[in-house]
Amino acid sequence: MSLYLLFDVGNTRLKWAAVESTQQPSDRQKKMWAYSGSISSKSLASSEHRAELADYIAKTLPKPDAIGFTCVAGKDAIENLQSLFPQWNDVSWKQLRGNSQYNGVRTLYQDPSKLGADRWAAVIGARSLSKANTLIINAGTATTIDLLGANGVHYGGWILPGLELMQKSLEGNTAQLPLAVRNETSYSFGLSTNNAIIGGCDAAQIGAIQYAIQLAKEMNHPVARVWIDGGNAKILAAEMSQSQTQSTLAVEATEVIDGLVLRGIWAWLLHNL
Repeated sequence: MSLYLLFDVGNTRLKWAAVESTQQPSDRQKKMWAYSGSISSKSLASSEHRAELADYIAKTLPKPDAIGFTCVAGKDAIENLQSLFPQWNDVSWKQLRGNSQYNGVRTLYQDPSKLGADRWAAVIGARSLSKANTLIINAGTATTIDLLGANGVHYGGWILPGLELMQKSLEGNTAQLPLAVRNETSYSFGLSTNNAIIGGCDAAQIGAIQYAIQLAKEMNHPVARVWIDGGNAKILAAEMSQSQTQSTLAVEATEVIDGLVLRGIWAWLLHNL
């Protein structure tokens, strides 16, 4: 049985997981990863933290047969990542980029090399789970929204500031607005400055998603499924569930899916072994 090690190095978090060859990316079970973990991406810049991560992984799992990864944190992060396991110098590292080929999926991006590798991995991951018209949302430091047709065509997407970035921009660029703190969820207009900021930022995100669903319908690719991943996924999913009860833009299925980028790296790696 083979083992594959996967890394998703984002702007904020580094996520890793290992999967066995008896598993498939289309598997929907919750306990999918044989081994997994997450740390701050900034940890890669510290030799001490790199050593701790490498030691933990090497002691936790057997030597992998291949390592697949995406990285949007820059060249230094890639070099630091690939230096983790000198004892595994015969293991092949394979990097998924925005212009990496994957059978059954293609992008209409003008320059695929400029497409974020994490977005492309998420598209591939979504394709492994469903062949329907799909909206793919990664709600992290930035919120990305991408449309994947049932025909396997990626029609592009949007990038907007994530919830925390929106909130911090108001604090940093205004004289009297504080950094808002999320407390109870509210689906109405804010009756305090704190709730007005939280609600306004949430509304901006949900509005973009609803607009994307409407636009996809006008393009004759009505969204049947929405996958949401990232640190703010549960927040947006709850907001979407509430908004769709009063909307004509409701979709058949909206689901939080953990590790969609890792799943895409996995699916792509299997085609490049």
